[in-house]
Amino acid sequence: MKKIQTLGVHHITLTGADRQTSIDFWEGVLGMPFIFDQPNLDDNDEGHLYFDPGDGRLITVFTNENRKGNRDRTPMEPGCVHHLAFEVDAAMHEQVIARLEARGIGHSGVKDRGFMHSIYFKDPLGLLIELACYTFIPPRGSSHAEVMMEAHKLRVAAGAKAIEREHLADAVLMIVERSQGSLSEDRGARNPYAR
Repeated sequence: MKKIQTLGVHHITLTGADRQTSIDFWEGVLGMPFIFDQPNLDDNDEGHLYFDPGDGRLITVFTNENRKGNRDRTPMEPGCVHHLAFEVDAAMHEQVIARLEARGIGHSGVKDRGFMHSIYFKDPLGLLIELACYTFIPPRGSSHAEVMMEAHKLRVAAGAKAIEREHLADAVLMIVERSQGSLSEDRGARNPYAR
């Protein structure tokens, strides 16, 4: 028996209401270009809209003009989607609250998760959306996931409840030292100001 190795998220498909609500939210609020439109090939009564969330992957929405939105929170039973999280940069993250409030959209305010800052709000159909901004930049040739894994190990070794900024900073340092050579025999920390 062997694993089936995934290479990333190909797409996420959501059940939407009418076509215009989907376009207005995914492109008109979140800025995702509307890139592809065709019928749902498994249900002639539905449309299938495709949006680019910014990384070339896809968010797709099945639409039906006879479905109306319900702003109540989507189900949270086992097997249901809790929320979708999308990455924004620091400059945009600082603007999110004002841009949501300009539309009258309620939100959580900024939540500091240590390794990221998050703002939560519901889409027009009750799905919880998170806009997240990492608090660190991975070293060149590395990934956020690699830094997170190293920071997790440091957190566990320190007995901390959650990843803290120091764990992230030390993880980045470890990855750089591991991946980038140096002519120095000793790469330890120094204080040239103490001489």
